[in-house]
Amino acid sequence: MLALLKKKSVRDDLWQFGFVSALALLVVIFALTARSNLEAQGLTSGFGFLDRATGWGVNFSLIEFSTSDTYLKVIWVGILNSLFIGAISLVCATFLGTVIGVMRVSGNKIAELVGTTFVEIFRNIPLLLQVYFWYALLTALPKPKEAVSLFDVAFLSGRGIYLPGLNVSGIMVFLSVVLLVLSLSVVLWIKIARRLQRLPQIRKTKLVRGVWLAWVIATLLLFWIGRIPDTTLPNIPYLKGLNYRDGIRVSPELLACIVGISIYGAAYIGEIVRAGFNSLSKGQGEAGHALGLTPWQTFTRIKLPLAIRAVMPTLINQYVWLFKSTTIGIAIGFVDFFMVISTAINQSGQTLELVAILMGGFLIINYSMAWLLNRVNDAIKLKGTQLRV
Repeated sequence: MLALLKKKSVRDDLWQFGFVSALALLVVIFALTARSNLEAQGLTSGFGFLDRATGWGVNFSLIEFSTSDTYLKVIWVGILNSLFIGAISLVCATFLGTVIGVMRVSGNKIAELVGTTFVEIFRNIPLLLQVYFWYALLTALPKPKEAVSLFDVAFLSGRGIYLPGLNVSGIMVFLSVVLLVLSLSVVLWIKIARRLQRLPQIRKTKLVRGVWLAWVIATLLLFWIGRIPDTTLPNIPYLKGLNYRDGIRVSPELLACIVGISIYGAAYIGEIVRAGFNSLSKGQGEAGHALGLTPWQTFTRIKLPLAIRAVMPTLINQYVWLFKSTTIGIAIGFVDFFMVISTAINQSGQTLELVAILMGGFLIINYSMAWLLNRVNDAIKLKGTQLRV
């Protein structure tokens, strides 16, 4: 035994085992203490409450929900709402942030000034204040009878923005958006993945077209499955009484969250993209010009792919942070994952269980997103010192 303890590897293993055991003991003591305190107050522990009816409703849901549905279903509603707003906000923030980043390195004085002004304003104002601002602005729009009409198919009012839509269940629309994001990721991977660099350009073009065709077919199939019976597929809003009927109503709460998170995230992503372009040497662009490429071809085929490779790890971290910021919706009454859990705690009193569900849900979502994006990063990153010139 003494001979074994003299080995550093054995001592290190024992220290690690002792540390982990101490942590496990603390967790067990905490759980037993919490359980005894709950029993002393007459509160039951466990997850049996998930099968009870909530008795309260939600103002936005991608799936059917009523007051007689269970806590388990309302938690699922909150998760879907958070995923919905997160998917839209991340896509919008990425697109707008990329544009801002390109403007800041374009060499055009006016474009650089606009990009710099955007970043300095929206990066330095807290997200909560921005969401409050957009929410106040949207709720200050005219009443439905005085709504601003856009070609008689879309209407802007203080109760929301009414858009033409399709008579399709919300969950199917959400799935089509998720498939769109996945298709964009696959197309990006096809264009800049290292293992596909030797493929002929015609083959890559066919693969990209195949991905988009698959998305169109899958979306049409989802819309066909989710079509609401006994209705026409187009759904145009119209004024009836004091409010609009049919169409897609984008509530001020939902739109304020999307706009706020998108613009706030775009300010940070713009700086990340700018840093990616600045990390490239001038020799990269000069090599493109020497090969006879146009400025646009040099940008899309040389600078942009290399910049994406350089900033991908930082972007992944930013995406995880932006998704966590979707919890800001509780400040203006948007029914997201965090608000559902908060309301359920007040109604059921199952604080520990619901907080555990909240933490576990965000852990699974963010870890899954980070894992998927890290796989994309592994596929497109350059090895060794190939970025050096």
